[in-house]
Amino acid sequence: MTEEIPHIPVLFDETIDAFKDCNDGYIIDCTLGYGGHSLGLLEKYPNIKLICNDQDDTALEFSKKRLSKYKDRIIFNKGNFQTVVEKFKDENIVGILADIGVSSLQLDQSNRGFGFESDVLDMRMDQDQSLSAIDVVNNYDQNRLEYIFKEYGEVREYKKAASLVIQKRPFTSAKDLAHMFSKNLFKSKLHPATLPFQAIRIEVNNELGVLEDLFKSIENANLNNCTVAIISFHSLEDRIVKNNFKQWTKKCICPSGIFRCECGNNHQKGKLITRKPIIPTKQEIKINARSRSSKLRIFKFEENKY
Repeated sequence: MTEEIPHIPVLFDETIDAFKDCNDGYIIDCTLGYGGHSLGLLEKYPNIKLICNDQDDTALEFSKKRLSKYKDRIIFNKGNFQTVVEKFKDENIVGILADIGVSSLQLDQSNRGFGFESDVLDMRMDQDQSLSAIDVVNNYDQNRLEYIFKEYGEVREYKKAASLVIQKRPFTSAKDLAHMFSKNLFKSKLHPATLPFQAIRIEVNNELGVLEDLFKSIENANLNNCTVAIISFHSLEDRIVKNNFKQWTKKCICPSGIFRCECGNNHQKGKLITRKPIIPTKQEIKINARSRSSKLRIFKFEENKY
């Protein structure tokens, strides 16, 4: 593996700035990747320690070398980000960062089967899990494929996409699958395979379920004075982030049909730092095209809000 840094972290300055009020304690980087955001945090805030988490062995191996200068301030952990907060909840957690979705590390490695030109069909973020894209594409029935294309990819021609997969399979490479979508689906600004691939990847890795579990684990950890910053890349993820942050700001959690509040009206857990998501500048998009769909939302848990 090359020692060059093959990745530009999105919304870098904005993400580092999100943690400016964090004092001594740990920030959990739930999705370490190539360590770009983690390096920025370690350089900017000398009193901060990090818990660097990823489920990808290649990411951990690379980032351990890249961040070796700061090894005394880092705990490395292999695991899905849905479990990392629960594991380390007894530490002094002052920040949580999650950069959601497929990483450049995975996109750029052809043997991982995420890219349109890959000779394999895999898409597993954790190579130890059993379900892969080849299973989804070659074994799911029409109804299930329609569901994931519609719900996870928001594919306009979801029925046609599912029928094409059924008719043309088996597929053994992402390249052949992408080519089939490209020939037969509606062409727009996006490559015709973009949204079907997104849907398959989300299904393989249970990405939306894992994100919901992350929010449950954060809430259950009863954190005080903790900043939570989440970067998402498509509307399904962003909706989950937005809705959970909104729920955490509610004082009253009574059912909507209740005439008068009976819950005590004191359930607000903190404040929303970003009323609207932070998005990349035109300059950043020009430098790093992969940043174009990224959105950063920030929430701050306050003291004794539980």
